[in-house]
Amino acid sequence: MNQLIMDTLGPIGIPVEYQNYTGSEKEYIRFFYLPQVDFQSDDEEIYSTVYVQVDLFTPWDPNSNAKQIKQRMKQAGFKKNFEHELFEEDTNLFHYVLRFYIIKEED
Repeated sequence: MNQLIMDTLGPIGIPVEYQNYTGSEKEYIRFFYLPQVDFQSDDEEIYSTVYVQVDLFTPWDPNSNAKQIKQRMKQAGFKKNFEHELFEEDTNLFHYVLRFYIIKEED
């Protein structure tokens, strides 16, 4: 799943990291997973829902890149279920929070 998300968001052109960004760019994307829900039938897992939070940090207007994130995640099969913009006073960065989910059938 990490590779799918990185391949999906990488073409936006800003760094994408799982959980913790350690680079020096002013603008970056990080993502992490939220608790997962599994559905079972007759003690067999039939599908799972993967929830992911994608955070965009930028000193500039976040709307253009946030729009690209939403479009690219949708194209990859994810559904958006949360969106919020805030300003981080301690870093002077806009923080655009997006949450998505994808349902995967188990083999």
